[in-house]
Amino acid sequence: MTISEFPVLVWIVGACLLGAGLSVVSAAVFALNARVAWIPMLVSYAIGAMLGAVFLEILPHAFNETSSIEMMAATVLLGILLFFVLEKLLLWRHCHGDECEVHAPHEHEPQHGHHAHGHSHGHQHDQGRSGMMIMVGDTFHNFVDGILIAAAFMIDIKLGAVTALAIIAHEIPQEVGDFLILLHSGYSKKQALLFNLLSSFAAVLGGLAAYFALQVVGSWIPTILGLAAASMIYVAVADLIPSLHKRTELKATVQQVVLIALGISSIWLIKLVLE
Repeated sequence: MTISEFPVLVWIVGACLLGAGLSVVSAAVFALNARVAWIPMLVSYAIGAMLGAVFLEILPHAFNETSSIEMMAATVLLGILLFFVLEKLLLWRHCHGDECEVHAPHEHEPQHGHHAHGHSHGHQHDQGRSGMMIMVGDTFHNFVDGILIAAAFMIDIKLGAVTALAIIAHEIPQEVGDFLILLHSGYSKKQALLFNLLSSFAAVLGGLAAYFALQVVGSWIPTILGLAAASMIYVAVADLIPSLHKRTELKATVQQVVLIALGISSIWLIKLVLE
């Protein structure tokens, strides 16, 4: 049986399960083994993978599938605004008053002890409030990721694989940060791992729901691809790239550029392999 002969549903569920398991386990390994200093490198790679997936795969397919290029461009534009509003509503950003936890820890801040993720202002053991916020926001986020993965696989197996890789690359540094927030919020390591796993498996539910829904309303698939492109552009440009600007020295800049290029190259190589 060739790759293309596997049922689309198997690809969707497999990609969602792989993404959920790999991102959470990787996050736990990084967080528990003091590898948090590697997060900026993961962030740089994730930026390249996401932008590569958007401009090399998702948008070309979206423009091919749509009946109106202008409408697809408007969908991407509105999608970027939508994700900005969602973030403002604390769905994709974990905030405490004036302090916010973005998708990845800041590069210049100490990453040890209870000050991990930039907290040094007395929020330790906050009766789990920030942990519950993470659960709600990330569960929604992962459910949407599952929908995006399903829509991509229903267009083309290659597009689905590239989209899944880009989402996984983004999820790993995000899950590391979320894991640290859960520990900081008073949860045990076992509880933090369990909660992150439960939240991540919402992607499987999103993928299943989208697969069956899009059987009926297949005309929505191009719109969902446009929203997928918008979400990745927004996360890469609005959330991840600004964190890289906190390190301005030449060595760090070169490292960031190389890793972003590596992320883009990995998407291109996967395209070649799957073709």
